[in-house]
Amino acid sequence: MPSHDPPAVRSVDAATAFDPLRPRLIRIAYRMLGSVAEAEDIVQDAYIRWHETDRAVVRNPAAFLARTVTRLCLDFLKSARVRREAYIGPWLPEPVIEPAPEEDEADDITLTLMMALERLSPLERAAFLLHDVFGLGFDEVAEAIGRDAPACRQLASRARQHVREARPRFPVPEDRARDIAGAFFAAARNGEIGALKELLAGDVVTYTDGGGKRRAAINPIHGRDRVARFFAGVARKFGFEKTTTLYIGPINGLPGAVTVEPSGDLQTTALEIEGDRIVAIYITRNPDKLRHVGAAAARMTGGAVERPQ
Repeated sequence: MPSHDPPAVRSVDAATAFDPLRPRLIRIAYRMLGSVAEAEDIVQDAYIRWHETDRAVVRNPAAFLARTVTRLCLDFLKSARVRREAYIGPWLPEPVIEPAPEEDEADDITLTLMMALERLSPLERAAFLLHDVFGLGFDEVAEAIGRDAPACRQLASRARQHVREARPRFPVPEDRARDIAGAFFAAARNGEIGALKELLAGDVVTYTDGGGKRRAAINPIHGRDRVARFFAGVARKFGFEKTTTLYIGPINGLPGAVTVEPSGDLQTTALEIEGDRIVAIYITRNPDKLRHVGAAAARMTGGAVERPQ
């Protein structure tokens, strides 16, 4: 039965139930889409639908809203696939530098795993995230993605295999990873090819996402020698030593840094490390993906920056 409460009362009631769930819903949407801005738009759309729903018949608002956000993401991905196929250069998920609340650490997914999720079908990604990451039962997953429970089990199983293959074979302790990252950024700043080679795995790969809007390599750069020469060349040609470091710390769960060039262009660099060597480097320069990063870095560092000497 429709509510007879005044609109203002219904709005407050809707927000009271929705707002505590908003961070988790944004994490679901972000892991589905790889975009903070698009995730926020999806969740806002979900709120509008929640506001218009007869909430008295919703027994589990968290599950209802997770289903709503998932369906909206699946619809969005149908159009996003066309845009990503036309994307210039490597496509990387938007970098996130603010950690999830401690109670949600179990759903933390690194940039490496986000890349693995990107290679899944939208339905595989949804089944894996909802069940394995956010803990929904397969009956709830089935309702969210429009498949029966056995099919959802198969989707999640296939996704799980891909994710398992993407996890590091030889994980490095956090303090050691920080040391390696610090040595890498120092060597890259100074263009020291020898020092860079010592830190890189033989099959290291570098991805640079400029989206056609900033200077970036169109194709991934493979191999220790080519990657070391690339960073040495950047330092020599563009004066990497003149950049300002806004933040050093985790980026999507990987050791990284946020820097700003004299031109004002932002960049994030995240390092995937296994067995004391860097196996992948993820660089994001597309300004559309960095709108939230500068402000977030300033909040986490109290506005302090590392100025070039």
